[in-house]
Amino acid sequence: MTATERSLVLVKPDGYSRGLTGEVLRRIEAKGYRLVALQILTPTTDMLHRHYAEHEGKPFFGPLVEFMCSGRVVAVAIEGERCIEGFRSLAGATDPTKAAPGSIRGDLGRDWGLAVQANIVHGSDSPESAERELAIWFPEL
Repeated sequence: MTATERSLVLVKPDGYSRGLTGEVLRRIEAKGYRLVALQILTPTTDMLHRHYAEHEGKPFFGPLVEFMCSGRVVAVAIEGERCIEGFRSLAGATDPTKAAPGSIRGDLGRDWGLAVQANIVHGSDSPESAERELAIWFPEL
């Protein structure tokens, strides 16, 4: 039996500005995960540098931080059995054009030429990442 885990989900500026937050949250809850905490904010560059630290130095790092600072983001802490793996499956492939129908990115994503940045959602990719990311976005948890 697996233990309940927590993960960070971000509805990125493109998802928030298109009014997709409710649909993303609906899919998370329909999957059986619990919303533990939620906030709407415009992230600071400091938060994003800490969040995306493993990508620093890569060509997309600067544009990604700039995009994520460009508007409001919905940060959500979710909880459930295997929710890290489950949400990443629910989100779909990083490139919205290649994401499978039925996934968030497959159904709702658009190819803006910014596939790494503008792909509606972010989800933690491992228990270690989830712990680190949740501490940045929800230090009170």
